[in-house]
Amino acid sequence: MKLRLGTRRSPLAMAQAEEARDRLAAAHGIDPAHIEIVAVTASGDRIQDRALADIGGKALWTKELDAWLAAGEIDFAVHSAKDVETIRPDTFAICAVLPRADVRDVLIGADSIHALPPGAVVGTSAPRRAAQLLHARPDCSVITFRGNVATRLAKLAAGEADATFLAAAGLERLGQTGTGHPLAEDEWLPAPGQAAILIECRADDVRTLQILSAIDDAPSRAAVMAERALLASLGGNCHSPIAVLTRLEGDRIVLRGALFSPDGAEKVEGEIRFAKDDLDAPARLGADLLSRAVPAIAAHFDGPA
Repeated sequence: MKLRLGTRRSPLAMAQAEEARDRLAAAHGIDPAHIEIVAVTASGDRIQDRALADIGGKALWTKELDAWLAAGEIDFAVHSAKDVETIRPDTFAICAVLPRADVRDVLIGADSIHALPPGAVVGTSAPRRAAQLLHARPDCSVITFRGNVATRLAKLAAGEADATFLAAAGLERLGQTGTGHPLAEDEWLPAPGQAAILIECRADDVRTLQILSAIDDAPSRAAVMAERALLASLGGNCHSPIAVLTRLEGDRIVLRGALFSPDGAEKVEGEIRFAKDDLDAPARLGADLLSRAVPAIAAHFDGPA
């Protein structure tokens, strides 16, 4: 068995690709050398001086790998689930979601949001993080921070901001646990898909679908697919501040979502409990959130795709 795994070239993406390779090799009892990692420099990695939402959105993380996958140059692509667009080509299938890691955000530069100094400057390019910060601390200001983990930490060390955020899962995968202060997930909600590794292959590639099914983690898939369904029902984009937390309770899913205005002044929040096979439940939560959203929030969501 020889397989070609496509990934972005960034250090975190490579770490995720290596995890996928090693899990797949272990599941099938093969040498990891039989799975070739093929790396590409994604547009989102090349362009780092502007916010993602201003230069093409999440497609900048996937378009090069999509082209390789469609052309048959790779057999499957490994992505951060939070970076994959909600609406994907019918020619691709999500063939596996790996066991999800720590979903929390980590604050670098202060012990907590409330411990930030008055008027603190915080670097982030994520509308969700910016809006949640400004909702909790309207005295703070936000500047755009883009780049990989090392780049953002270097910007912080250079004094460009007082604090920044990173994903706990990314730090863990890069061997940098102990950096910063994790924020309680029930008080500071994560991004949809955060901490999950998502694998796609061609929908008609039955062999690869079967091979990858061996490392598909059912609980993680259920949570990620519920969050993606909520996103689809909201019609958000990279400018839309949305935060989601999913808990699994036996055979039920608890999905909590919050929408913000970009300036953090407005927030609407809701929660729904449903059976794992109730595929319409996330859309019901989305409809409820939009029905209660003030115009400053609703203007950034288009509703069901």
